Amino acid sequence: MEETTKRELVLHVNGERRSIVTRQAETLLFVLRDGLGLTGAKPGCLNGDCGACTVLVDGTPIKSCMMLAIETVGKEITTIEGLDDAPIQHAFVRHFAFQCGYCTPGFIMNAHALIERHPNADEATIQEWLESNICRCTSYQEIEAAVKEVLEAKKAKPTDP
Repeated sequence: MEETTKRELVLHVNGERRSIVTRQAETLLFVLRDGLGLTGAKPGCLNGDCGACTVLVDGTPIKSCMMLAIETVGKEITTIEGLDDAPIQHAFVRHFAFQCGYCTPGFIMNAHALIERHPNADEATIQEWLESNICRCTSYQEIEAAVKEVLEAKKAKPTDP
């Protein structure tokens, strides 16, 4: 028997409360895209392998095709639309760290979380984090260079007391 029960969910997305009525079995990816009009997270493999749908849930990169929207109630969801001019976005442009751009939002979300969680990340940590996303049309050198640039800038910037 198909699940047809719909429910109102109140989600915290990009700093705003958003209400949506959706099936309880709907993935976060499709609620974001089809329900809320936030199309930055992309459907790719739809089984958690490619990372094109990566968003942050309470600061942790999550493949939104693998999480039910109902699981995010009470959590903070950040999409590429919510990064609001983050340094990693500019670094991707400076290093030409994209070609077709389809996977770029997922890479940026993952890289942003890496930089926030591991400001002193070494080469191995960077490579490990980037392995969770797949790009079929560019090398990873440009992406790694963008991440390293932001990490270096963060290290060089004095922290506020």
